[in-house]
Amino acid sequence: MRIAIIGAGNVGTALGKQFVKTGHEVVYGVKDPAGPKYKALKPRTVKDAVSFADVVVLATPWPATEAAIRSAGSLAEKIVVDCINPLKPDLSGLALGHTDSAAEQIARWAPGAKVVKAFNQTGADNMANPSYGAQKPVMFVAADDAGAKQTVMQLVSGVGFDAVDAGPLANARLLEPLAMLWIYLAFHGLGRNIAFALLKRS
Repeated sequence: MRIAIIGAGNVGTALGKQFVKTGHEVVYGVKDPAGPKYKALKPRTVKDAVSFADVVVLATPWPATEAAIRSAGSLAEKIVVDCINPLKPDLSGLALGHTDSAAEQIARWAPGAKVVKAFNQTGADNMANPSYGAQKPVMFVAADDAGAKQTVMQLVSGVGFDAVDAGPLANARLLEPLAMLWIYLAFHGLGRNIAFALLKRS
């Protein structure tokens, strides 16, 4: 599968490496492909990366997301994976929440795109290495398009998470606050090497 990752920060590069390991073609789309910090990634413009891809992964900071989408050209019929949490600048909480979500806003900015919420509920360290012994960390996946959701659940499983169907895209309103809980725990004593798991009684 051809995957464009929009954004080349910790989350984007961690996911990109994992996708390559599992046999996918990955390109990065950034605002300034000539920037020296991106040299090793050989990035493209956002529009060029999107035109290459079957799946587009949004891994930008929330304040930069709308501009990234506007620069992408048409995303109609593309699977768009939203990894973003709409954090306030001081990381004290969510700029959106409970009655709206980043995922739903992204769907409005990108009409016709098949938006899927995933890869937002944990940190980049876990995306780079999701191994916790016998128990896999859970990754909830929410979307309105069943086919797009299934494709993303396969990507999620492929990189080592327990992919769980979390229902429609509106349930991103639950998954983004869940990410805030992970952030709070990680930065208030537990560290980043923690992950949520879903236990199932046999």
